[in-house]
Amino acid sequence: MLTLDKARIIIAEAMKMGAAKGFKPLTIAVLDAGGALVALERADGSSRMRPDIAMGKANGAIALGMGSRAIWKRAEQQPYFIQSMNALAKGVLVPVPGGVLVRGEGGVILGAVGITGDTSDNDEAAATAGIEAAGFQADGG
Repeated sequence: MLTLDKARIIIAEAMKMGAAKGFKPLTIAVLDAGGALVALERADGSSRMRPDIAMGKANGAIALGMGSRAIWKRAEQQPYFIQSMNALAKGVLVPVPGGVLVRGEGGVILGAVGITGDTSDNDEAAATAGIEAAGFQADGG
């Protein structure tokens, strides 16, 4: 189960990795399997829209059942499909890497982490580090 305590571990470990690697200020959103916000943290110096972007990355992963890297690849191949999905989702999908599914035993989706602030690849790496530190499997797509 993706509890608040586990979400705090994910956030702390992702922030720790970002600081250790010299990433720009990160914003991290952790959503449960239903897409509800469990926890969000915005590092000092993060711009105003970062929480919305982080939640959009995680929300897209939950809504489509795939990490946002897979959504990004699909957007390149089928832009009208992803544009339509974003319209159906009321514009809250952010189809770039950094939205990582949190999987439990048997691959069950427990939630998703969305991170923004640095490059999309670095955002995804920080999310993966946090998810794995909390004892879950990360699926960035």
